[in-house]
Formats: sequence, structure tokens, C-alpha cells
Amino acid sequence: MTELIIDPERQKHAKKLSRISRRVMLGELVFGFLYSLAWLYFGWSIALRDIILTLTSSEWLLVIGFAVVYVGIYSLITLPMLYYEGYVLPHRFGLSTQTFRAWVVDQLKGALLGIVLGGFLLEVVYVLLRSAPETWWLWVGIILLLVNVILANLAPIILMPIFYKFQSLEAEYEELMNRLILLAEKAHTHIKGVYKFDMSSKTTTANAALTGMGKTRRIILGDTLLDEFTVDEIETILAHELAHHVYKDIPVGIVVQTFITFVGLYLASLVMNWGVSKFGFNGVADLAAMPLLVLALGFYGLVTMPVENAYSRWREMRADLYALKATGNGDAYASALVRLANQNLSEIDPEPWVELFFHSHPALGKRIDNARSYTNKIKAD
Repeated sequence: MTELIIDPERQKHAKKLSRISRRVMLGELVFGFLYSLAWLYFGWSIALRDIILTLTSSEWLLVIGFAVVYVGIYSLITLPMLYYEGYVLPHRFGLSTQTFRAWVVDQLKGALLGIVLGGFLLEVVYVLLRSAPETWWLWVGIILLLVNVILANLAPIILMPIFYKFQSLEAEYEELMNRLILLAEKAHTHIKGVYKFDMSSKTTTANAALTGMGKTRRIILGDTLLDEFTVDEIETILAHELAHHVYKDIPVGIVVQTFITFVGLYLASLVMNWGVSKFGFNGVADLAAMPLLVLALGFYGLVTMPVENAYSRWREMRADLYALKATGNGDAYASALVRLANQNLSEIDPEPWVELFFHSHPALGKRIDNARSYTNKIKAD
């Protein structure tokens, strides 16, 4: 196999895109923090609560009304940033194939989905804040666990098809299917099937994933991956995805995330209790305290992000090793990772602090080196 090399020109673009994306992310974080803080400091949250109370006494409508104004203003202010990050940047760097209209439609779909799911969860949170002001955090954590399990099951059959078209691999991929069957047998696992989806309708990047749980578990491959990668390369990627099932990464990940969520909710409850006296709220269930809840959970998420990413990187490195052992083809896996770096404009050697804080996967350069080292070790043995 002819060894692929990292395109130095593409890496220059990758580093530039990475820097810009981090700056945009930092800007969003700083603005979000100042936005919620302003609502508390200037008394806007209390004023809005009082205004809404003159319009309705329904607890359900009060929650939705406050959220619509609070979140709606934020969304309108940050709309230019969303446009720049989600549409301008991908087109500038040749990563997007979407028309502006198609992009807007996707944003509207995502917003509607967020409103439905987020609105439901917000109403549940406030029901529990009102009925169990001391232990609300515990019950919210339990409900979020159930919601995560349900969404993990429904994602590949209901949520993802909202944005992409899925279809089973056809006869032209018979060799790939046969290899997959062998990989699945080695993994002692059963998957619903392997599907391709039309990534090319939105992007030039390539990707694959293991999604779902139980009867909905399946491997999904972007058509950009199937079109640009060799069968050997795709086989190693599939082996990596199967590793996530072998090690039960999805259910274990839900458990780990649930624990982190419980801790965060408990700490948020302490902050809410402190805020009652500090800002003059009428208890933790006071709608005016919503910005404080957002601040507490947002800050906690920022602090725990490096820990969660470190756990994710460990899982991904373990899946890499499994893929190498299952296929015995380090050259193909290294080639696949190089192709991903070139095609997706992925930085192969980010600065250590960038990888520590922002990367859920090990740096591609490390993964490529590991794959090649595995091959050299096999040859030496």
C-alpha cells in the first residue's frame, strides 16, 4: 500500500480554522456568561417575572413565557455569530456544500427540536423545583438519565433522519459487508445493520459512528467516506466503531455522564439556595432565578469539560487499539486517519493545552503514529 502523507497546505488551513473556531467559542462563552450575569445584576429577571405574572397565573405558561424572552433575546443577539460559525467559516474553508436556504432549514429544524425537548425538560425541572425544593436536583438527575437512554435509542431512527437520509448498504458494498460480518462475529456482537447517509448534501467531510442501543444499534457511514476511502480503510474504521460496542461505551458513557450531572445539579442547588438571599428571589423555584441556574450549570460544564474530554480520549484510544488488533492492518488504519485529516481539515498536532481542554479524541498525529508503530511491531515479530 502506498503510504499517504499529510498535506502540509491543508494543515495550514486546519490550524487557521481551529484557531478561529476556538476564538468564536471563547467569545460565545464570555458573552453567555455576561448575558446571564446582566439579567441578575440589573434586576431584569425579576422585572420580567413580574411582567409575566400580570399576564397569566398558569405556572406552565409562566415558565415558557420567561424562557421564550430570556432565550429568545440571546438567540437573536448571537444570530450573527451562529451564521459566521455555522455557514461562513465552513464555506470559506471548503467544508460545506449547503446552500444558504438549506442551512437555514437545518437551523430551523434544530431550533424546533430544541424548543420541544428543551421546553419539556424545563417544565419538568420547574415542577420539581416547586414540589421538592430541597431534593429537586436528585429527581432531575434521574429524569435526565431516563431521557438520555430514550434519546440514545431513538436517535438513529427518529432524530438523525430529520437531518439526513439513511439507507442500507447496497450490493456494490458486498465485500465491505462480508468483512463487517466477520468483524461482528469476532466482537461477539449483533448490530441492526450498516447504513450510509448523505453527508455530501451538507459537507465535504467524512465520518462514521456507532449509534443506538439494543435493537436500534447500527453503524452509520457517510457517503463521503464510502466514496473516498478504500475498503481496507473503511474496515479499520468499522472495527473502531465496533469497539465502542464491545466495551459498552454508550451505556457506560451514559452512566458516567449521569454521575457528572448529579454532582453538577447538586452544586447548582447550593448556588440556587445562596441566590435566594443574595438576589431576593422568592425561593429556588422563582422564575427570576433561571439565569442563575444557567450560570451555575454552564460554569460547572466548563470546569468539567477537560475531565470529560480526557475520559473520551481514553475510550477512543482503546477503540483504536481494538481496531488494530481486530484487523491486523495498521497501515490501512494509519492511511484512513491521514485521509480524515486531509479531508476534514483536522489538526494533527494541536498544542497540548488545546487537546487537553477541547479535544474529545486524541490528536490525529498520535493516532497515526500508534497505527504505524503497531504495523512495525507486527513486522518485527
